[in-house]
Amino acid sequence: MPAGIGAGTVARPGVAGARALTDPGRALTVPKSARLLSLPTAWPLTGMLVLYPLWWALGLGTLIFFIMAVPMAVWLVRRGRANAAAASPGLRRPSFTAGIALPPAFGLWLAFCAVVVISLLALELDPAGTIPGGLVGRLPGAMFKVAGYAAVTICLLYAGNLTERELSRRRLAKMLAWLFAVTVAGGLLGILAGHFEFTSPLEMLLPPKVAKDGFVKSLVHPSAAQVMDFLGYETPRPAAPWGYTNTWGNNLGILAPFAIVAAWAWPTGRMVRLGAAALLLVALVPAIYSMNRGLWLNLGVAGAFVAVRLLLAGRLWILGAGAALLLTGGILLAATPLGGVVQQRLDNGHSDDGRGYSTEQAVEGVSGSPVIGYGSTRKTIGSGASIAVGATEECPRCGGRVIGGNGQLWQALYAHGIAGAVCYVGFFLVVLWRFRHDRSPLGLAASTAMLLSLTSMFYYNALVTPLALTMLAYALLWRNKRETHS
Repeated sequence: MPAGIGAGTVARPGVAGARALTDPGRALTVPKSARLLSLPTAWPLTGMLVLYPLWWALGLGTLIFFIMAVPMAVWLVRRGRANAAAASPGLRRPSFTAGIALPPAFGLWLAFCAVVVISLLALELDPAGTIPGGLVGRLPGAMFKVAGYAAVTICLLYAGNLTERELSRRRLAKMLAWLFAVTVAGGLLGILAGHFEFTSPLEMLLPPKVAKDGFVKSLVHPSAAQVMDFLGYETPRPAAPWGYTNTWGNNLGILAPFAIVAAWAWPTGRMVRLGAAALLLVALVPAIYSMNRGLWLNLGVAGAFVAVRLLLAGRLWILGAGAALLLTGGILLAATPLGGVVQQRLDNGHSDDGRGYSTEQAVEGVSGSPVIGYGSTRKTIGSGASIAVGATEECPRCGGRVIGGNGQLWQALYAHGIAGAVCYVGFFLVVLWRFRHDRSPLGLAASTAMLLSLTSMFYYNALVTPLALTMLAYALLWRNKRETHS
């Protein structure tokens, strides 16, 4: 592994300025003349997160992560070159990468991204049992994923290289807490007005044929919920402002720890803490009505993880707090309609067979291209019951199962082979291990987000927004250790 990548540092082109390179908090700032429109340094990240409801309404929800990655990348290049030039004044054209700090395990992540790109060579392959296709039809979807991984990587490096003065950890945690509140509000909207949707300005500008495409519509068409009928009647499942109900549940779980940290980790007023407590309580309603079993499991995993970490730190009060939370939850389920919703969902595992079939196809199908996979997902011919099963007006989701569409692990394995899956999983495992001693509130929240991305990969896909939020959590974890030891 190249020096500096695995150790969370950067290459040192010279003695002078070496400390500035390994500690972005002491890095030289880019001259004001080089700043874009003299805006605050952290404006791309702040605008992306704080104004996310606006971007969603404009039809730019998920796309804003791609858009804002551009000015973030420009900033990284300028900051890197400035720092590298300060460390090695004799170099005529210093490499910007020499002046950018890199987090631990970044080498594994870069290796995964490299496999993602290399796997594009296999796009023309038609695995057995899948619908035949070609490079032209598969390339747009594959390139969207490549761009998504590039965008979240840039978000990580950008957020991690900002100084406390440019964007404090506390402020970033508060912005993630704000997104949690936005997600809860979107969940309530999905319950109360499940059929609410509208044509966004961006959607109006697209050619009708493009705007009607299912994938494009999920990106640019704001809707409150996904309406399904697996209980025998139409059931709206919260999706706003994240497009899909599974993405909504995934993001809610990742963001919840930061809502707790923002209210209780730093000095705040009593009203702020009461408001945060009320928000967390209200969040249970859309969380349960979403009938998202993955979210329920994530919340349980998060609670258990935090409890164990606190117990290992000798904080026995978590036992009483945990017992109180379980008792409160039990009372809510028993005394309100929420309990009936949970029971109905557990009795109707409508997606279990399809998920099992897709997982089986991913595991078996990768044998045809075991090292780098197939470059992207594929659709099966028919279903697990028969190759003749296909989508109908009554059952639009029947047949043609997406292999790799039922979990990030299965997508990494099938689309990018064993090499991609090993690098992806290894990245999260190494990060959790490297920061296992950070028991600060912010460290626990960020570690919990990293853990949920690891456990939920069995049933959630991570691109784009869940993985981007996870990378921001990792940036906080990285910066937390750096600032603590500076």
